[in-house]
Amino acid sequence: MVPRKYIGIFAMLVSCFALWGLLNNMTDNLVPAFQRIFTMDQSRAGLVQVAFYGAYAVLAIFAAVLAEELSYRKGVLIGLAVYITGALLYIPACIAQSFDIYFVAIFIVAGGCSLLETTCNPYVLSLGDEATAVRRLNFAQMFNPVGSMCGIVLAQQLILSHLNPATAEERAQMAPEVLKGIIDKELFWVCAPYVGLCAIALVIWLFFLSKREGETAPTRTALVRAAVALAFSVVPMTVLYFIFPEMDKIKWVLCGVAGPLVYVLLSSGYRSMLHTLVTTPRYWLGVVAQFFYVGVQIAAWTWLNVYCQKELGVTPAQGAIYYTIAISLFIACRWIATFAMKYFNPAIMMAVFAVCAILCCAGVIYLPTKVIFTVGQLPFSANVICLVAMSGFMSLMFPTIYGIALGGLDQKALKLGASGLIMAILGGAIITPWMANIIGDANSLWTKLVPMFSGEWDTNLKLTQASLRASFIVPAICFAVVGVYAVAFRRPSK
Repeated sequence: MVPRKYIGIFAMLVSCFALWGLLNNMTDNLVPAFQRIFTMDQSRAGLVQVAFYGAYAVLAIFAAVLAEELSYRKGVLIGLAVYITGALLYIPACIAQSFDIYFVAIFIVAGGCSLLETTCNPYVLSLGDEATAVRRLNFAQMFNPVGSMCGIVLAQQLILSHLNPATAEERAQMAPEVLKGIIDKELFWVCAPYVGLCAIALVIWLFFLSKREGETAPTRTALVRAAVALAFSVVPMTVLYFIFPEMDKIKWVLCGVAGPLVYVLLSSGYRSMLHTLVTTPRYWLGVVAQFFYVGVQIAAWTWLNVYCQKELGVTPAQGAIYYTIAISLFIACRWIATFAMKYFNPAIMMAVFAVCAILCCAGVIYLPTKVIFTVGQLPFSANVICLVAMSGFMSLMFPTIYGIALGGLDQKALKLGASGLIMAILGGAIITPWMANIIGDANSLWTKLVPMFSGEWDTNLKLTQASLRASFIVPAICFAVVGVYAVAFRRPSK
């Protein structure tokens, strides 16, 4: 499957798959952590996801340009360097106890992940015979959920378990020096795993730095194109961030996405690729479906911990165990679904999974919180079981949408097309705050959907039971979009 001369490179690329999987799932747990540490509401804590998945969208096109103009190896080097830079920025954020610096650091870390994810997938495909390319990529992707599980364990053991149990009211009554000491300790444990991972990233970076055999030096034109693409991706966002610091962060991300799109429109070669993509309904509707899928995955996992805390009265560390179970189910169902695709149409399977996921959303919204059984010290109710089961039905959606959207696409537009599907990760930055706004508003119209549940305001979690349950109508809408796409393009392309 992998020629002997590429074994070392392949092994290091596999470690990159695990690295960004680890960071994705560790970051999900920063939302409940920051909410408690900085005693902030759901909407502001949800900005963690705006920063992380917004960076994916903003830098995906730049990553495609790197691969096109320079090389996959240089794309990996730059991606790792960006990650290390962002992770080290966690140190001043911890010292200053500043959520704003954390926001910038998270954005830079995610920018590195975006460059890695957009570059490593085609890099793996290029390492050997084309006949075994798909097997190679599937094997490498096996280690992404392994990294995800490690991220959950790290978040649980190093971040959530070190959160002080004091509620928002208790923190408000503390002496300033006492509260500062507590926050210092909590933020140290937020900082530690991200900075510690820099050592692993540096080892991978040094390995790829040494692998220059057979690689020609980039032309001046290629370097200029890459530099211009970077400027279009970074400069507009930086200027807006400092000139308008109070600007709504979702609008800020959308303005940032506009920069690389303008670059594509101004470049004749990339403009022709874009024309191919936007005139292919299977592709651009796939980007829309991917936007909603990634949005629902991130939002559901982000608020899973909070839901379990509210409904079952568990601690954030215990809530992370439910998250671990959900991810384990996600991994198992992905393996099962991949095997089943030998016998069933993947699009039809995805449509069925989408319907089942919508039914799980209904259970999360309407089923009562009555403990059915207990495993160890963890109680399980029907609504929480539905919440965990939802992850299993999400398992096949990302790669299936990816495959359907790129099916039959002109090879000349493939790299830019792949970056478009990575840009769709922007859904995580949009859908998560959408749910957060519903959760944090006790009097919204959405709560009319659940009049039978309590509207009493929880001052610690900054929500009501009714608003929390009502917010899960958003995942139902997202799964409906995925289901419609699966049915519309259920027939394989040529």
